[in-house]
Amino acid sequence: MPRPHSFVLASIACSGLAAAVLLAPATATAGAAVISAPSRDAGAVVTPVPGDVELGSVSSSSSSAPPTYADCEAAIQAPCYGPTQLERAYGTPALYARGVAGQGQTIVIVDPFGSPTIATDLATFDQAYGLPGPPSLKVIQPAGTYTWTPTRDQASWAGETTLDVEYAHAMAPKASILLVETPVTETEGTDGFPQIVQAEKYVIDHHLGGIISQSYNATEETFPTAQSLLALRGAYTDAYRHGVTVLGATGDSGATDAEADGHSFYPTPVIGWPASDPLVTAVGATEVTLSADGTRTGPDTAWNGSGGGVSSIFGRPSYQDRVASVTGRDRGTPDISMSGSCNTPVLTYSSFLGSGDWSLNCGTSVATPLFAGIVALSDQVAHHWLGLLNPALYALSARPAPGLVDVTTGDNSQTIPTADGGTTTVPGYSAGRGYDLVSGVGTIYAPAFVPALAFAARPFK
Repeated sequence: MPRPHSFVLASIACSGLAAAVLLAPATATAGAAVISAPSRDAGAVVTPVPGDVELGSVSSSSSSAPPTYADCEAAIQAPCYGPTQLERAYGTPALYARGVAGQGQTIVIVDPFGSPTIATDLATFDQAYGLPGPPSLKVIQPAGTYTWTPTRDQASWAGETTLDVEYAHAMAPKASILLVETPVTETEGTDGFPQIVQAEKYVIDHHLGGIISQSYNATEETFPTAQSLLALRGAYTDAYRHGVTVLGATGDSGATDAEADGHSFYPTPVIGWPASDPLVTAVGATEVTLSADGTRTGPDTAWNGSGGGVSSIFGRPSYQDRVASVTGRDRGTPDISMSGSCNTPVLTYSSFLGSGDWSLNCGTSVATPLFAGIVALSDQVAHHWLGLLNPALYALSARPAPGLVDVTTGDNSQTIPTADGGTTTVPGYSAGRGYDLVSGVGTIYAPAFVPALAFAARPFK
């Protein structure tokens, strides 16, 4: 699948233009669905190429505001969330009232190609939701420059960039944002990662930010060899030495993930890297049920599409020894989860294709920048960068600590089509008490979690 780990569910224009819903990963334009040719890898199954489905027209209830919760329910029979609901759900306004909104921290967002309109789009997003802003936003291209053109691939990454920047900012509205653009798309296997590694090492070596947020990954099995993957870890070992936190989205295909052709999925459980790296905090997704004002109407459940499982490359790190009964001898993911279900998508604003549109997005690409914002708040409370978070997360879970909220229902099994027109089920993992391979150690309530993390984080041993 395309590697940006978000799904654009719909583009809702306040002018009443038709809403386009994608049934698969985000693309800028897509024709009728077709079936891809069978893979040469006998272990892969075939699934349709993404296609668009028109839902009809939907208008915002106000020409000067984004679509509302009610607008989305009317258009797609599901609610949508913006910063106001998610801030209330996670309790961050209580921290803002105490002066903790990310001041003095920099969140680094890394994406191929970026978005040419991100600064003006973020300003519009801020104004629509009453967020402090615009924040300090800087864009750099340390791995090489490129010419942005509205191709399907670059537009897909522009949508991903928009989501990453807007929702990291939504959780930590006074943190600075450094958008790091790379000139080569990331697909599967090694593609795009050499440039990402180069760019991230530049950021780390020049002390440009304490949190790196990555909303992409590649299935471990799509790397030519284990060594070809391990050779790309330089940025993460560098981040560890410099006390920089690195986050990675676990993906949106549940217990399976894409094969190298980008259209097929493995019929057995697999996971993706860099989320699987022991030096990265793997972020999964939950389904958060909220009222229109952001009041929780039920406990979080594990989102069915959230990636999670055990690594075929990395052994169990010492910080997961307490959960060895779940992970076995291998590295397990995710480590923690935030909102990202496609049943409760979020709104973003973008204009990189010419006209300004409000779009619905979901996936672990929502969860990851949300958690990046939470880490920025914790860094501010700690008065220093927290570095690798995972030892602290598992120690907090073992207590269990206030602010760390267990997720005990849901699973990430997947039923996928096969080349012969049938289906097969990829058995996944169920959420349960304590650590599990679909929600990690659970999710968070920020007023208690942020200070707990700030004082629990220690260097990785």
